Amino acid sequence: MMLGIFRSGIRLRALREDRSGAALMEFGLVAPVFLFLLLALFDLGQWMYARSVLDGAVQTAARTSALESGDTVQADAHVSSMIKRITPDANVVASRVSYYDFADLDRAEKWNDEDNSGDCNDGEAFTDENGNGTWDADIGVSGNGGAGDVVIYTVEVTYEPSFAMPLLPHVGDTRKLTSTAIKKNQPFATQTGYTAEAGTCD
Repeated sequence: MMLGIFRSGIRLRALREDRSGAALMEFGLVAPVFLFLLLALFDLGQWMYARSVLDGAVQTAARTSALESGDTVQADAHVSSMIKRITPDANVVASRVSYYDFADLDRAEKWNDEDNSGDCNDGEAFTDENGNGTWDADIGVSGNGGAGDVVIYTVEVTYEPSFAMPLLPHVGDTRKLTSTAIKKNQPFATQTGYTAEAGTCD
């Protein structure tokens, strides 16, 4: 009886002190966490690099578009080609809004705000400065404008990350980048001003 208890004690002690296989268990616990952090680092690195390249490409495209010989299609293609070197399946959308002067950025068309509502309504008169037939809370005109105009050039990029997190919902969703540059077109001709046509709001 005592001998059996003694032997059982030896076996339990030996089992408790046996470290074989511990490294494999520890690796099994640490490896998923390490892999997750590694993929997150790669994902962040791709995002930061793409952001840096996008900002540089947008500045270059905006500068070349401000010249008299500027080609907006070619400028947009340059931005797209630069970003697709990093994210080949990226969707690149460019837009331009032009203004007569920097003071006009984010300015509404002039109107008689009789009810002080901040909106042109109820037959209030307005000046159709951008000539599109309606009152606009932003006087900007879509496009690259003309000589001397101020242009806001914006590019939006959406892409699927190359290093999506496995087994985690929404973590591997699309990423979105936006970059904006504001440039004034060269005065290669006489600048066209706003119109003085009148209109009324419904």
